[in-house]
Amino acid sequence: MKLLKTIAVITALLSPVTVAAPAFADSAPIYTPLRNSIAVGGYDTVSYFSGKPMKGDKRYMTNHLGVTWRFSSRANLDLFKANPEAFIPQYGGYCAWALAHGKLAKASPKQWLVEDGKLYLNFNARIQTQWLADKDEFIAEADKRWPNILRD
Repeated sequence: MKLLKTIAVITALLSPVTVAAPAFADSAPIYTPLRNSIAVGGYDTVSYFSGKPMKGDKRYMTNHLGVTWRFSSRANLDLFKANPEAFIPQYGGYCAWALAHGKLAKASPKQWLVEDGKLYLNFNARIQTQWLADKDEFIAEADKRWPNILRD
């Protein structure tokens, strides 16, 4: 009987295991890297609107929409808390150029533009240059896709 139990255990261990494919949830509404949940690469989103993007400080943080936002000063943190939607990058901080092309891609906090009171981020300097060359059309295309692209 002991031998049969041993054979059964060995057979079970050696049998092919059926593993379900991972289920992918909808994309997050705010882009953050996989290694942390810090928005805009840790940059102070309020500072972009003064024309001088600055890295945020760990002393001035808040959580909003499930991610951490950092700020360079208490004043900027307070401004964000009073009206976060005014300072959150368009398209949740995903690359504006990629979104216009129907894709989700990370964006660099160093490739940015504030236009009509809205912050746009792009992947890199080359993409930013392309986006700036026809930004009105790219914004119109990205606006058509956002936020539905998160569920595609």
